[in-house]
Amino acid sequence: MSNEALREAHASDHFSIFSSQPAKIKYSFNTIREVKSFTIGELFSAYRDILWDDGRHKYNVSSFIGEIGEILLGERFSTFDQNTLDNLVGTLRQRGNSNATINRKMAALSKLLRKAHKMGDIHSLPEFRRQKERAGRIRFLERDEEARLFAAIKSRDEDAYRLSIFLVDTGCRLGEALGLIWNDIQEHRVSFWITKSGRSRTIPMTERVKEVIKLAPTTEGRRPKGPFTKLTQAQYRAIWNEAKVEVGLGADEQVVPHILRHTCASRLVQGGIDIRRVQMWLGHQTLSMTMRYAHLATNDLDGCVVVLEKPRGEESPRPAEESAFASPLTTVSPGTAARKESRTEPAKAKRKSSKGK
Repeated sequence: MSNEALREAHASDHFSIFSSQPAKIKYSFNTIREVKSFTIGELFSAYRDILWDDGRHKYNVSSFIGEIGEILLGERFSTFDQNTLDNLVGTLRQRGNSNATINRKMAALSKLLRKAHKMGDIHSLPEFRRQKERAGRIRFLERDEEARLFAAIKSRDEDAYRLSIFLVDTGCRLGEALGLIWNDIQEHRVSFWITKSGRSRTIPMTERVKEVIKLAPTTEGRRPKGPFTKLTQAQYRAIWNEAKVEVGLGADEQVVPHILRHTCASRLVQGGIDIRRVQMWLGHQTLSMTMRYAHLATNDLDGCVVVLEKPRGEESPRPAEESAFASPLTTVSPGTAARKESRTEPAKAKRKSSKGK
């Protein structure tokens, strides 16, 4: 019997419990491919325009991948093993990178390697483990700081001043504001379509936002494409940096344009807006991002102080139905208790009369 016949007979016996027909196995072999190796820079050049849109984020990713390539010394590879990744993370930490920064750089590397693996350029992937990040202090502007900073910005550029008002009252990102066109503004609301999360959102505008988005016609009688399209991110940041030095905030590294988003969020939370609606306003993809501001909602805890400051002898026991921990399944409402008592009174009287007899 030929080898092929033996293989078919064996397969038939093995799968007989699943089918009454003899099973046949066909053997095929993939085309043998030459194993090639690449540098991280070559992979990035091949896939950067596919994986990342043009903009500041793509610029940051280019910087991240460039640093990773420099650490790897331009080494060529066909597999990216766990040891290489661990050494890379260790080197970044030795260079003073925080865990949050390492996570951002590893996210870019992971995205690139997964694409290369899918396309068959590399043949194994390491396990990317997210580094634990500390919840840092969130800086936001006080009202007087905002007034001084915005006055300094206005003295330099009216468009930058209008943009600053818009950013602090909408909480949008700088790129979201610069990307607005007039069709995104309808009556009392503004819609953001170009967002970091890829999800559009629409929010109402404050009165001063309605004022600052009004533009007088240019000398040619035409308005620009959008309310802030005459500015670029680089121009706005340059004006911002000059203004913050003027008002004495130059040494504060956290006073960057993104602080206006933090300021908007903190004012919403301190004003009693619930976290879920703050999430919708800011356009956070997950609630955990918004929870960074939850500690500012101190009004919800004011009642705790009253309880703690009471002398111990003055506490009066609360009825079960008023207890904060009372279960709705075991608590009896006053109306229910009254009806129950009215039903039991005749029964008690009837039992007493029968005993008298």
